[in-house]
Amino acid sequence: MKRKDILGIKDLSRSELNELLSTAGVMRDMIDRSERSNALRGKNVTTLFYENSTRTRNSFELAAKNLGATTTSISVAVSSVQKGETLVDTGKTLDAIGTDVIIIRHSVAGSAQLLASTVRAHVINAGDGMSEHPSQALLDGLTAIRHFGSLADKKIVIVGDIKHSRVARSDVILFNMLGAKVTVCAPYTLLPEGMDCLGCEVETDFDRAIADANIVIPLRIQRERMIGGFLSTQEEYHSYYGVTQERLAHCADDYIVMHPGPINREAEISGEVADGEHSMILEQVQNGVAVRMAMLQLLTECQ
Repeated sequence: MKRKDILGIKDLSRSELNELLSTAGVMRDMIDRSERSNALRGKNVTTLFYENSTRTRNSFELAAKNLGATTTSISVAVSSVQKGETLVDTGKTLDAIGTDVIIIRHSVAGSAQLLASTVRAHVINAGDGMSEHPSQALLDGLTAIRHFGSLADKKIVIVGDIKHSRVARSDVILFNMLGAKVTVCAPYTLLPEGMDCLGCEVETDFDRAIADANIVIPLRIQRERMIGGFLSTQEEYHSYYGVTQERLAHCADDYIVMHPGPINREAEISGEVADGEHSMILEQVQNGVAVRMAMLQLLTECQ
């Protein structure tokens, strides 16, 4: 792998994707053996999050510590950003104090790319607006591969708030690269224009979309990104697009359910499904640490 930053799945070659996933598999085995590495000893990893996060931020910090790095967490709410400091100036400050990797989450699409173009440090995009979320897609891919092996011709259905989801975009690109057949499903109000250009089927009837699916990925309704009326009621949405045990009966026998989190029970997914035997939600969280360890190690090897 010969790149300075990881900003999106769309930027990765197939060989880079395979290297990230295979390295993540090695890291997962290491985690299962309760082993740690010193591969990043002497490196400083900084998380710079302009949006709230539990899983992604903590996962990256744990991944860095597992590799022997020191970590710094910047809370934007109490940083100089509140005094008017720009993203570029914040990045230059982090560069000046010797930060090796900056992991950024920002509400504006393209912010990670802007930061990467102005700093010496490696930059990892932990989610930029409604653009991409590469580490989430990688952990989804690792979870699916660990369960199925090859994903060639597997049917994957992503259902929910496609319009506001950076996860959906990254997942579609990644699963296409791995040979799967991807369908996105949502009401018209939650379908962005041009999704079919990413190489996926677009459907509005969830009962039709879910037939014979191998992987079902419901997405959270992102009300914080919505301006205007996109839904009527949560109950009505759940009745048409909720992932329930009754609907999953139409999937392939070996189906699994994944979710990027946080989950809203009885909205996009029932509690019975979230806690059921086919749920990979907690497995995704564990694989997230392994994937982020792989991202950090491979990037810092490319000096």
